[in-house]
Amino acid sequence: MTILEKIDAFGHENIQCSHSSTIEITKDTFLTRKGTCILGINATKACFDLSPNVKEKIQNGNRFNIIIKVDNLIETFYGNGHKDLTLYSKKDMVFRKSDFTCDRTVLINCSKASYDLNRDLIEKINTSDKKFSIIFCELDSNERDC
Repeated sequence: MTILEKIDAFGHENIQCSHSSTIEITKDTFLTRKGTCILGINATKACFDLSPNVKEKIQNGNRFNIIIKVDNLIETFYGNGHKDLTLYSKKDMVFRKSDFTCDRTVLINCSKASYDLNRDLIEKINTSDKKFSIIFCELDSNERDC
């Protein structure tokens, strides 16, 4: 496995992760109960901030494994890039189960939405302002999963 990008974000008491089609991280420093897809706030990067290498791979349609790591808890899912992903958002990053694209979309056809994430991980994130990581990785040719 090759790690391509690491983003840090923070938990918040209003994190619910109950949305059935998306996972979002945002650079915003606050969160209301309306943000049902939001996994983390105060993120260190949005789409716009990704490295040129990762942006190129996303826009070439590469497949990525995403690792969410909070202390000793790890969650993984995969998603695909697409040529129509502009990656212009300077505030957010949205992983989508669908193939919808906009400036906030980072990956499409993802294997999980916020509702599908491990509830122990979500509980750890929403009971504190816990720092956690979102890692973009690329599989080596002989690997099947992160």
